[in-house]
Amino acid sequence: MPATVVLGTQWGDEGKGKFTDLLASEVDFVVRYQGGHNAGHTIVIGDDRFALQLVPTGILNAHVVPVIGNGVVIDPKVLLDEVEVLSSRGIDTSRLVISGSAHLIMPYHQELDRLTERYLGKNKLGTTKRGIGPAYADKASRIGIRVQDLLDEKIFSQKLEVVLKEKNQILAKVYNRLPLDEDKILADYLDVYAPKLSPMISDTVGILHRAYKQGKEILLEGAQATFLDLDHGTYPFVTSSNPTAGGACTGSGLGPRQIDRVIGVAKAYLTRVGAGPFPTELEGETADLLVERGFEFGTNTGRKRRTGWFDLVLLRQAVALNSVSEIALTKLDILDVFPEVLVATQYEVDGERTSDLPYHQSTFHKARPIYKRFEGWMEDLTKVTKKEELPYNARLYLSFLEEQLEVPISMVGTGPERDQFVSLR
Repeated sequence: MPATVVLGTQWGDEGKGKFTDLLASEVDFVVRYQGGHNAGHTIVIGDDRFALQLVPTGILNAHVVPVIGNGVVIDPKVLLDEVEVLSSRGIDTSRLVISGSAHLIMPYHQELDRLTERYLGKNKLGTTKRGIGPAYADKASRIGIRVQDLLDEKIFSQKLEVVLKEKNQILAKVYNRLPLDEDKILADYLDVYAPKLSPMISDTVGILHRAYKQGKEILLEGAQATFLDLDHGTYPFVTSSNPTAGGACTGSGLGPRQIDRVIGVAKAYLTRVGAGPFPTELEGETADLLVERGFEFGTNTGRKRRTGWFDLVLLRQAVALNSVSEIALTKLDILDVFPEVLVATQYEVDGERTSDLPYHQSTFHKARPIYKRFEGWMEDLTKVTKKEELPYNARLYLSFLEEQLEVPISMVGTGPERDQFVSLR
């Protein structure tokens, strides 16, 4: 069976975890294909709340094989801590499979991430300081250490010795920091992490291709979102991987013709964490109300998110970049109390209007939104489970978005719980 991709179409935090969890009940494999523990998916099931960082959302479905693909960078301590917490809550984690070709986040990655961000001062990028960027940089420089290296003590030791010489020089000569202890790193990674991770390490590309040939259903789960993509996002205020649909292929090993469904997850308003342009950003009471009602704080970092109105210019671009076949719209219920709901349909730049996303960053920073205003529905959507139960004004809002995007909205989130959604098709 062809595979399905679920990805974010904005700046992340769209609620991808909820819809990935819903779809996971119908698939056999859920594959995380990029990013690291800078991403967080929150799943609410009754009174239980699961905040996942590295483990694929499919772990919560007993029949699913959760796979961490080759495109992910892994902090082994974080992964093992997450596995331990899930196990303690009765979740079977023995099904988890990790690609031997995924790269490891090392202590020097985290240290350099923290120091670099600090030295950038007011020009900082707003990273999570968890070593994600430096790990991907080493991967591109071909000096990265991979998960499979944990299975060969000699190779791991040799690679670490070579890399640590360079990293310790940078720490000492550039940042005036003490060198990292090579013996301590070896002990942690080879004596503590390797024995626990080794049963999970495998050839995930081979596993997925065999599953595909057997007609198994495969779901590819993205972290972050389209406009945090290294190539197509608001560079340099981006992540260090490719959350877009193309990244699903490189990060999992599946080919483009093996994917036939791309679900773009979008929030009914907009949020962003960290620095970077944000044309529809709000301030004052409206912004504070969105933060309060939407609980807009990072799943992993706790950072308060910036908030703004829905941006169709951004989303049209995301639909094009990812070949989005349908939209899953989340958090429509957060707008229940607003007497007026705004949607940016165009930008104005230097006195001219455009429906296209400016390609030049300086132009994008100057963009001002042109809004279409909708009368709010002022009704509680959290109990709504059927399309016909949606208020008239909410349906007008959704119809307008579909018309503008030329892509169907298939699902609408009406609350944080697993069953709080409306299927429109």
